[in-house]
Amino acid sequence: MTTNITNMHVAVARVSTYSVNEVSKSSVAVFSSGVKGASCAKLRSSCHIASTKLSSQNVKSSGLRFERMITKAMSDSSDTKPLPGLPVDLRGKRAFIAGIADDNGYGWAIAKSLAAAGAEILVGTWVPALNIFETSLRRGKFDESRVLPDGSLMEITKVYPLDAVYDTPEDVPEDVKTNKRYAGSSKWTVKEVAESVKEDFGSIDILVHSLANGPEVSKPLLETSRYGYLAAISASSYSYVSLLQHFVPIMNPGGASISLTYIASERIIPGYGGGMSSAKAALESDTQVLAFEAGRKHGIRVNTISAGPLRSRAAKAIGFIDMMIDYSLENAPLQKELSAEEVGNAAAFLASPLASAITGTVLYVDNGLNAMGVGVDSPVFKDLDIPRDNKH
Repeated sequence: MTTNITNMHVAVARVSTYSVNEVSKSSVAVFSSGVKGASCAKLRSSCHIASTKLSSQNVKSSGLRFERMITKAMSDSSDTKPLPGLPVDLRGKRAFIAGIADDNGYGWAIAKSLAAAGAEILVGTWVPALNIFETSLRRGKFDESRVLPDGSLMEITKVYPLDAVYDTPEDVPEDVKTNKRYAGSSKWTVKEVAESVKEDFGSIDILVHSLANGPEVSKPLLETSRYGYLAAISASSYSYVSLLQHFVPIMNPGGASISLTYIASERIIPGYGGGMSSAKAALESDTQVLAFEAGRKHGIRVNTISAGPLRSRAAKAIGFIDMMIDYSLENAPLQKELSAEEVGNAAAFLASPLASAITGTVLYVDNGLNAMGVGVDSPVFKDLDIPRDNKH
């Protein structure tokens, strides 16, 4: 099977008398964190992120110095030459990431890595958070976070309102329909969003599920209500089934789907309650079944990433994220804090042709913490000669 690959370039236009180095290389992933800081003028649209004016007084990147430039993702279908080496190449691919509402979670990091590899980015944002998210984009609050390794900015082609708890308009209760937080938004159930994406773009190649919610996550399982338990399952695991159910028909053969899970699915993590550990276990089990069904019927790969703890806004709702990060630093084989970018890069790999034979898999991206059987920071091991990274 052959696939037409569209080359993605960054078009650069001078808008001042300052020297500008050319930034027109193929938009292929060069994963690093060498580019930091940028400020960007307001965006043209709350839903369509078009060309932006970039003032890079704070941008640091080897071989790149500029004062102002205009960046815009462009396609060049005439350039289909294979790239040297073994790059993560997603040029010509389109990704839909469900569950982005700010710029500091795993969903955003995955979007950035996919964009760095050349993919076009579509986003589904929880309806009550949509206005804040779009306003932040429009006012440039996320500009520093949008900077890609080549100095260009990640562009979000379109933002869709989405509430993955509801599959069809008929499923939405009246109190939600009339809720002021949903006022002004329409076509936000899973079925409607899939239909809108099909109408706007025809098809996608990559589907990312980056959402979860447990209204009673701070409660021990023994104290969790039926409502809280089922709500966690609905929002955190069945939502993935629903997304695949409605998006698979518009996914191109050879496409990939990725979700995010957590080690609480298989190990006891005190404090991670409210049925969330059960929801993650269901998500991992469903990943295997969905990999079989979507693979056989549609040629789509289905995997999940078991990510380590991240100091994101969503994780802070659990209440003990700092303790989990400290625990990981002390006990994981790699004694360093996990970055969202590392999870994003793993997702880009799973979505790429390099992972064409990988499906039904839980990929651990947690500095190896999943491999540990005991916490080596325990006082009982004080007399053991345990290797440590003195830098940390």
